[in-house]
Amino acid sequence: MLTSPILAGATLAIWLDSGLPILFRQERVGLKFTRFRILKFRSMRVQSAGPLVTVGGDTRITRVGKVLRLTKIDELPQLWNVLLGEMSMVGPRPEVPEYVELFKERYRNILNIRPGVTDFASIYFRNEEEILARSPDPLNDYRSRVLSIKLDLAEKYLREQSLLCDLGIIVRTAVVTLCVNASKKSR
Repeated sequence: MLTSPILAGATLAIWLDSGLPILFRQERVGLKFTRFRILKFRSMRVQSAGPLVTVGGDTRITRVGKVLRLTKIDELPQLWNVLLGEMSMVGPRPEVPEYVELFKERYRNILNIRPGVTDFASIYFRNEEEILARSPDPLNDYRSRVLSIKLDLAEKYLREQSLLCDLGIIVRTAVVTLCVNASKKSR
């Protein structure tokens, strides 16, 4: 209920900017390798094919989509995934099946818990699109470097998981989101 005004505003903004559909659904791998459809506000043009990873300056991203991504409002529909029990608030971010297959052995341990809306990797890679935009081969860099670090951070979460750890991740996620937004607005 607290997020309903933001959800309504985002829905209206997407509809006015680029029409329907409002939500983006993508298959991800969750608890015990169960596949589910993650929900996000649509931030890209309808039927815009391209790579699974997004880099800064991607022409598929709409005007409203840029704001939604910057503020992380595009992630709010995942609260529905949390209510359905497919995700938790904190836990390793769910990945697409293609990338899970590349690191299946490491995911065997990680996927013993529900994936989360935020985690250590969400904080560490808060500017992931910009990082990948500087790469000569973003897709390969994501698979070979970024995803490996994300898995290290997911394994760190498994070792340190506690209520206090989860609260710390939630607070740090809010702080880095606010700080990134404030620094981008001041440019």
